[in-house]
Amino acid sequence: MCGIVGAVSSVNVVPVLVQGLQRLEYRGYDSCGVAVHAQGLQRSRSTARVAELLTQIEQSQLSGGTGIAHTRWATHGAPAVHNAHPHFSHGPGVDAGSPNPERPGRIALVHNGIIENHDELRESLQAKGYHFSSQTDTEVIAHLLDSLYDGDLFEALQATVAKLQGAYAIAAFHKDEPHRIVGARLGSPLVLGVGSTQDAQAQFLASDAMALAGVTDQIVYLEEGDRVDLQLGKFWIVDAEGRPVSRDVKTVHAHSGAAELGPYRHYMQKEIFEQPRAIADTLDGIAGIVPELFDGISQPAPGQNAHATFKVIDRILILACGTSYYSGCAAKYWLEMIAGIPTQVEVASEYRYRTSVPHPNTLVVTLSQSGETADTLAALRHAQSMGMHHTLTICNVATSAMVRECKLAYITRAGVEIGVASTKAFTTQLAGLFLLTLALAQANGRLTAEAEAAYLKAMRHLPAALQDVLALEPQIIAWAQDFARMDNALFLGRGLHYPIALEGALKLKEISYIHAEAYPAGELKHGPLALVTEAMPVVTVAPNDQLLEKLKSNMQEVRARGGVLYVLADGDSKIKSSTGVHVIRMPENYGLLSPLLHVVPLQLLAYHTACARGTDVDKPRNLAKSVTVE
Repeated sequence: MCGIVGAVSSVNVVPVLVQGLQRLEYRGYDSCGVAVHAQGLQRSRSTARVAELLTQIEQSQLSGGTGIAHTRWATHGAPAVHNAHPHFSHGPGVDAGSPNPERPGRIALVHNGIIENHDELRESLQAKGYHFSSQTDTEVIAHLLDSLYDGDLFEALQATVAKLQGAYAIAAFHKDEPHRIVGARLGSPLVLGVGSTQDAQAQFLASDAMALAGVTDQIVYLEEGDRVDLQLGKFWIVDAEGRPVSRDVKTVHAHSGAAELGPYRHYMQKEIFEQPRAIADTLDGIAGIVPELFDGISQPAPGQNAHATFKVIDRILILACGTSYYSGCAAKYWLEMIAGIPTQVEVASEYRYRTSVPHPNTLVVTLSQSGETADTLAALRHAQSMGMHHTLTICNVATSAMVRECKLAYITRAGVEIGVASTKAFTTQLAGLFLLTLALAQANGRLTAEAEAAYLKAMRHLPAALQDVLALEPQIIAWAQDFARMDNALFLGRGLHYPIALEGALKLKEISYIHAEAYPAGELKHGPLALVTEAMPVVTVAPNDQLLEKLKSNMQEVRARGGVLYVLADGDSKIKSSTGVHVIRMPENYGLLSPLLHVVPLQLLAYHTACARGTDVDKPRNLAKSVTVE
């Protein structure tokens, strides 16, 4: 979840490092720092944001041709300067008679991930005389690398990672080896950038290619277990077995403009309003529903093209976390209703730790915005280890680990999502899942040509329908003024819209810090009704479907206890505003695709409530984007 940037160049790399941190700050913002090779090790660290770190760097005139930078989401150790990366090694000193003797730092290191055996490594290093100044697992790696160094940093790195248990992306340099950075990855993303800056030779490392936009578009995606040695104008890669390997250099157009706010107040607001374009891009070029839409971006293995796979599967397992999990829950209704395939949706972080019953004809579907979600990747590998080899991912990043490890893939085109609270990634996942539903139904003879044409027509109308929903913003702002004064909220939905209620509650709690829960409306009388008072607003997702009359009865239960309702109703639902009942009418009834429309007002409600409460919308406390640790 942290962000890493590193560079080796014949010119000052600090501007490149800071620019990269600014683009990766959404991955973690508890602290940040930069270290450079400049007549030894020099660094600047802060628990403020990258903008404040830049001021600090300018005042200290930090510069150098070799450097690493990091923006942190805290795991081990509180957000404090002494726990901030980069970390320096502090080896045993030569003056054994001095108090706390230690050799000045000679290794600078940054790390993303979690080292599971850090306690035993710490004890061993302390016994050798190493002094620890932080509570992090990362400092253990720096000292271990120092202890194994014998004149060649790359050799020391390989010896170091052999002793580590857990997940990591590492970048480090040594004071005695200018213009050299080494890196390694296992379970956390790391890319190599090949290029030049200002006509100077340069090589780069980063957690994400977007950090290097405008610097280089020549990107090498390191594989699991890879270790890399960067020097001026050249680099080497070895695999997990220590064998030299060649990885493809890909041209990646990571547009830096995607990280610009433009006229919007926050990235979350920008991304909410980008949803019509994101859906249009995700559906671009789809003339008909054919299973081959879901073929992998690389050549599938024999017998693993989508058509062959969809013909043999008889059940579906969806693995996802957070917002992606809720999109999977909505898709379960579609998959069973339209395609007629039994579907199970699992929280990925729980799935691999329980005893489950594998079935070889299961299609394992993973959902992830980044394609690097550690829990989902681990769950995918667990399913594969049990013999479930039909795998498909719906993902927003074509070059991600999730896409590489699944045999089939559908790439959504949401574009870069900076706000921690996911919005356009969710709706584009829903669009991809609906396409998957139709492709499965077609492959199994359950989709007529007339039904296919009708569904495709509705999907192509989604961007225009979303624009109409966004026009409701002024009414939602009025609701947000009420919610900003509250400490709790309930969200209700039935059937296909229960997962949308869950997503709405998640958005509100993520960015406004209001405690919010969601329930199937029929469950209200089985416990949650005890919480209902006039101080507990109840948001109700009320499309005009077969469950509407049941839902109206649940709403009456709320009003009878003095609860105040905030209802998202279709225009033809005949639900009217009255005392204690606030109604916003959706522009049109969108049938099975209505979840893509009903979630947008809930996103806007969370956004404007957070603005009214003055919270940090794009960087909510304790959270970060791209959850690459378990």
